[in-house]
Amino acid sequence: MSFVRNLENLVAKSVLGGVSSVSENEMSTASISLIEQSRTENVLIAQGLKRHDAELLDRLILQYQHRLLRYLLFLTGNREIAEDLFQETWMRVLTRGTQYNGAARFDTWLFTIARNLVIDFRRKRTMASLEEMCENDGDERPFEVPSNDPNPFDQYQSSENAERVAEALLTLDPLHREVLVLRFHEELSLDEISQVTRSPLSTVKSRLYRGLASLKPRMAQQPALEAR
Repeated sequence: MSFVRNLENLVAKSVLGGVSSVSENEMSTASISLIEQSRTENVLIAQGLKRHDAELLDRLILQYQHRLLRYLLFLTGNREIAEDLFQETWMRVLTRGTQYNGAARFDTWLFTIARNLVIDFRRKRTMASLEEMCENDGDERPFEVPSNDPNPFDQYQSSENAERVAEALLTLDPLHREVLVLRFHEELSLDEISQVTRSPLSTVKSRLYRGLASLKPRMAQQPALEAR
């Protein structure tokens, strides 16, 4: 899955539930096999963390290091802070690995640890939580994005535009930015984002709507890099 996503499909499938859920009987054998493989992998990771398996931890760091650092960079907007929290996140994985039971995907658990560390860091520095930093976060009324408008992520055509998207994301409120990063960069489901952020599903949907709506004008205001 890439950033190129039709907004109408996103709203219908991810948010509004326009596509009916597929029963297990209707799923292909390959899809069922992938689900079982993922569950088995999660269980093996949980068992390895309980044993404090150093080789397993090395593999996990290698597999998730880029995604985790990217998430922390978008959440903090500061590379030095992100790198410090990156190290601390893996220390938490090492010392608290017994808390992971394999019921959820490992990356969901990993991002939850990282997010909690960001919140703790902000509270120590500013006495404000991530939620308190977001303007008008209390307004969680449904917010419709016109389906005929182009999705800001449809502009993700090249590395130059990727940089523009990243710059625009950093101008959003932290909570809206976080949901967009988890949804489009990390490809987490809305339920998984709800777990990471400890927010109701309706709140996650609202933040996704508002984040997309806020991102579009910011992208329009940025001149293309080629024209600079």
